Amino acid sequence: MASKDCIKGLVVGGLIGAALGILYAPKRGEETREEIAKSFQELRDKAKHQLDETCTKMDEFASRGKEFYNDSKEKVSKALDFCAKEPTEKKVGGAS
Repeated sequence: MASKDCIKGLVVGGLIGAALGILYAPKRGEETREEIAKSFQELRDKAKHQLDETCTKMDEFASRGKEFYNDSKEKVSKALDFCAKEPTEKKVGGAS
């Protein structure tokens, strides 16, 4: 969720910056358009980088979650097997 907010912030900030640049720039229209294009290119590159980082982190979290699930499942299975065997062993031990 935080990465979405970050990307939104980058986009909104870039748009505000571009708008202010157009309003207050004492440059020719062609220079202004080139500058805006450059700003949008930089903004797009930053957003892509942030998205790549977010995807990498999400993959890592998913992998860790799967490992945790598999480990927990195995431990629970062993505990259930142990509990299922224990009363039988006590009865056999008490009967001897």
